[in-house]
Amino acid sequence: MNSILQLFQKTRRHSVSLCEPLEIEDYIPQPVDFASPPKWHLSHTTWFFEEMILKKFFENYEIFNPHFSFLFNSYYHTIGERAIRTERGTITRPTVKEVYEYRKYVEKYIEELLQKEVDLKLEELIILGINHEQQHQELLITDLKHTFSYNPIHPVYKENFNLTAQENEEEGWLKVPEGIYEIGFKGKGFHFDNEEGCHKIFLQEFEISKSLVTNKEFLEFMENGAYENFKFWLDEGWNWVTENNIKSPLYWKKINEKWFSYTLEGLKPIEPNHILTHISFYEAQAFATWKGLRLPTEFEWEVASNHLKWGKRWEWTYSAYLPYPNFKIAKGAVGEYNGKFMINQMVLRGSSTATPKGHERKTYRNFFHPKYRWQITGIRLAK
Repeated sequence: MNSILQLFQKTRRHSVSLCEPLEIEDYIPQPVDFASPPKWHLSHTTWFFEEMILKKFFENYEIFNPHFSFLFNSYYHTIGERAIRTERGTITRPTVKEVYEYRKYVEKYIEELLQKEVDLKLEELIILGINHEQQHQELLITDLKHTFSYNPIHPVYKENFNLTAQENEEEGWLKVPEGIYEIGFKGKGFHFDNEEGCHKIFLQEFEISKSLVTNKEFLEFMENGAYENFKFWLDEGWNWVTENNIKSPLYWKKINEKWFSYTLEGLKPIEPNHILTHISFYEAQAFATWKGLRLPTEFEWEVASNHLKWGKRWEWTYSAYLPYPNFKIAKGAVGEYNGKFMINQMVLRGSSTATPKGHERKTYRNFFHPKYRWQITGIRLAK
């Protein structure tokens, strides 16, 4: 069995395994527009393989259901009309049972394709589809947590499954000398197009923390009244704080003068030495300012990454999500994957405890709007 087929099968099994603890009622709700229900993630990742690969490479392929291209397209204008993103949770039909049948149907034909000789273009699309599904696996679990957090009984997704109960392994500062450094992906192996355009940059000497900010450190920021003091915040961040009455990180609750956090194991007391998580860029920047420090740029982070222990949190950087030199948007639907989002987003580096193993690399450029914090995000400081 070839390695791509094995990776495809492993990836598809992992999506299903993430849903094993769920009840049928858990597959559908969508309380916010930026997060999608598990049923949609299972369907959309399957749609990608059918739409991008089987329709083009499998002769006389018969689509599973003609309505699915409309229902489970995400943002691909090239492919056509799609269901409104904010209404994904209203799609009660097809049923969960039919979605799993859809997955098996598409898998059967992809596996048939992979049993034959695979040309380079097909291989690249299959690998892209695998990485696309890995991205959605992380979104599936973080979206699900966000949905569960609305439930006042604090449901348990799975015992002994806490993605946020980690501590730092190192302390101190790493000094990086002034110099010219190469940034971006080079060599062989999968990478997204936004990592291409390997180029040189000049960096002044800087220091970057070997540890991430902990709950204890952020509690000091809160107790110092920083959420009520505009001077630490960017104007847009201060508007976000005041308009949304933000007083603490996402999922934190104060009960009888004690702080708790909702986790996938239910409501748990805040552990001071655990690494802070579920934080927005606005909060990360304000905390850094309060400390008299700053966030690293994505270039500083990448240069320092070989000497840091990373992978527990997506780490906010003070870099806007912009194209590297000579970046070009690919033709067709695949070209809509990254390039069109290069505005009003900030770059996060590293990976998190929800990132599928093997999906991380030091050149990976994740990106979100500064207000979002439902992903497993954290803060690393620089000076």
